[in-house]
Amino acid sequence: MSEAERPVALVTGVGRTVGIGAGIAEGLAASGWDVGFTSLTAYDERMPWGPENQARDEITGVLDKHGARVFSVEADFQDAAAPAEVLRAVGEALGPVRALVMAHCESVGSGILDTTVESFDRHFAVNARAIWLLIKAYAEQYDAPHGTGRIIALTSDHTAHNLPYGASKGALDRITLAAAEELKHLGLTANVINPGPIDTGWMSPELARWGTDATLLGRLGTPRDTANLVSFLCSEQGGWMNGQLLYSNGGFKP
Repeated sequence: MSEAERPVALVTGVGRTVGIGAGIAEGLAASGWDVGFTSLTAYDERMPWGPENQARDEITGVLDKHGARVFSVEADFQDAAAPAEVLRAVGEALGPVRALVMAHCESVGSGILDTTVESFDRHFAVNARAIWLLIKAYAEQYDAPHGTGRIIALTSDHTAHNLPYGASKGALDRITLAAAEELKHLGLTANVINPGPIDTGWMSPELARWGTDATLLGRLGTPRDTANLVSFLCSEQGGWMNGQLLYSNGGFKP
């Protein structure tokens, strides 16, 4: 595509070069999209893998090689004002967003007996409330031909011992699938992807072996596996998929 023909995608949660978000962003750039993406260094600083200080520049360089115009922004989706601000900033830099792909999350393991109220509320703010507010802000700025808009969110089956994460992801599913019905007048699609276990640096060797053994294809998923489905859903060929929760997990059977 020429620069003038490239539509704009916003991908959230692109803070690490090995992450699912980065894989999705590259897949879309290679498919002819300009890409805005968000990251949150403060989140990576709290996690065992730590921050990648050059990640935003490296990811931008990868996307640029595919001919994409790129814009990145730090965004803390615990802040209720952040979703609308991100859509505004990306719109000013690249133009109206046609595809909204939500790959960000808060994920800190805890269960029924040890989850704190603060952690529970943070998970729901980031993983559920921000999904609603991102979709709302996206719909308010949406201006594209009927049938070309895309909303995609990533979910998970985690529940036991990962209570606030799993519960908030369940809410994410319902919010995103509601968009397929409530926003049908805009002529867009809304789908949820469950990618199964994908090791982006957080798995122990024992957990990686368990995930491999529990997957019918005998390997863990990769960011590219998820990116391939996202790119298809965002394509013209994927436009008939709507209101679905899709399992793209190699036959994972926990």
